[in-house]
Amino acid sequence: MDEAPIVASVTSRPGASLAKAGAGAVLPSTPATPITRIDSTSTRAKPTGIDELDRVLGGGVVPGSVVLLAGEPGVGKSTLLLEVVHQWARRGPDDRSLYVTGEESAGQVRLRADRTGAVHERVYLAAESDLATILGHVEQVRPTLLIVDSVQTMLAADVDGVVGGVTQVKAVTSALTSLAKASGVPVLLIGHVTKDGAVAGPRSLEHLVDVVLHFEGDKHSTLRMVRGVKNRFGAADEVGCFELREDGIAGISDPSGLFLHHRAEAVPGTAVTVMMDGKRPLLGEVQALVAATSMPAPRRAVSGLDSARVAMVLAVLDRRCGVPIAKNDVYAATVGGMRMTEPSADLALALAVASAVRDRPVPDGLVILGEVGLAGEVRRVPGVGRRLAEAHRLGFTRAIVPLDSGAAPKGMKITEVGNLAAAIASLR
Repeated sequence: MDEAPIVASVTSRPGASLAKAGAGAVLPSTPATPITRIDSTSTRAKPTGIDELDRVLGGGVVPGSVVLLAGEPGVGKSTLLLEVVHQWARRGPDDRSLYVTGEESAGQVRLRADRTGAVHERVYLAAESDLATILGHVEQVRPTLLIVDSVQTMLAADVDGVVGGVTQVKAVTSALTSLAKASGVPVLLIGHVTKDGAVAGPRSLEHLVDVVLHFEGDKHSTLRMVRGVKNRFGAADEVGCFELREDGIAGISDPSGLFLHHRAEAVPGTAVTVMMDGKRPLLGEVQALVAATSMPAPRRAVSGLDSARVAMVLAVLDRRCGVPIAKNDVYAATVGGMRMTEPSADLALALAVASAVRDRPVPDGLVILGEVGLAGEVRRVPGVGRRLAEAHRLGFTRAIVPLDSGAAPKGMKITEVGNLAAAIASLR
């Protein structure tokens, strides 16, 4: 028996007219297709040629996708994407890349390309901020990769609003997204961030694009990190590590080695822990210094750590373990520009402070993991196996971990502790 048309059956009901509801049936140009018949090979990710960036993207850029790279001014966003277009152009004679800049002249971009070695005949530059003209450049060049630097400097002439305003940013992003979907050309957008680290522009900007990456770095350090925030085609919690150099930017395949490269041995007040940045284990060093104060209120100075967690750990040390720090200045910091906000660094911080107070160094080759609670207990942290495997790979032979943390790598001695007092005692 033939099925009755859905639209006809709906409109035949009393009061159910689609026209009255403001809707109408339009014959689709492309019929709906069973998902089993759709070929996904043409939309598989294509590597950019920069391993650390591909790691965060999930293997590379997907044809027709829109990627937003946001970061503070001067962090290296333009330098990174200039290297991307260079590596992309080297893929083959059919891979042309178009770099559109609204913040610099073409000559200024060329100067940076000369300095970083990103000059290639298949890299096209256009200093333009008008959206319609940019679309014309795309039509002429026919690139297989488009970079727009930055989305906040582009202007859609047929839309009201100032450049960089909410309306303009939304209109420009929508147009570039439509271009990417229609042509299959991946588009990488550079975006600004506000003082509090959020992407500048409308909140819908992050919803319009397929991938959102945050480019982070301290102006006093050469270390840079690309952190995935949103990724429709892969994991959104990956991180890529880079080093900003005079001749450009380079990926760091072994960031743990960089953080520990200049580590001093047998110095009181230092301890090593393993952070999980996304799915990536990173070894980092915590340093603490405890000194007599000359002020009525002891000073607490923190760099690279969560100030609230540092204050909590110090209170637990003083109250639960009898470590005399209430009347002393305490300075706590990480090394190499690394930021440690994960609770798994609590125990390493506590033992670094205890080591500084007693002027006894933490033993060499020891890595420390664990979250500290207000009762002085040491709690388990996720991914202990991966953390210890990374520490063992870098030559660490001992570890202090919470109870019931699981098996350790072969050749690594594990000390399990249930509370902070036991952890301090294990250092003796």
